[in-house]
Amino acid sequence: MKRCKAGLGLMILGCMAAALGAAIGGCVRRTMTITTEPPHALVHLNNQEVGRGTVTTDFLWYGDYDVVIRHEGYQTLHTNWEIKPPWYQVMPFDFFAEVLWPGELHDQHSRQFVLKPEEPTDTKALVERADEARAMALDPRK
Repeated sequence: MKRCKAGLGLMILGCMAAALGAAIGGCVRRTMTITTEPPHALVHLNNQEVGRGTVTTDFLWYGDYDVVIRHEGYQTLHTNWEIKPPWYQVMPFDFFAEVLWPGELHDQHSRQFVLKPEEPTDTKALVERADEARAMALDPRK
């Protein structure tokens, strides 16, 4: 009977230690900040609108992000941004940073994107291309 009580006491003590470790364990906050030129351009990450530049948002994983930035009067920018992990987010160090570190780590990434002004449309060339397309649609032998 004494053995059972001792085993139960150790199990309770182990559960309390695990709960305490989880309560004081660390975590890593990951944020990315996108600045745009011109200011206040609409920013999309992986087909989701995140706001207007300058915008800061949390992210969960490292890797490649699709970036689309739009602003009236400027060419739409389609690009990507690869975010690489810091040394403390690489195995086996990530376990210590995520679970055992007694505080919070903040991994910040930032990048500026510059949009090019929209080029004026050459209406004469546009009309010529439309006429060619119409002629081909009406007479497919051309």
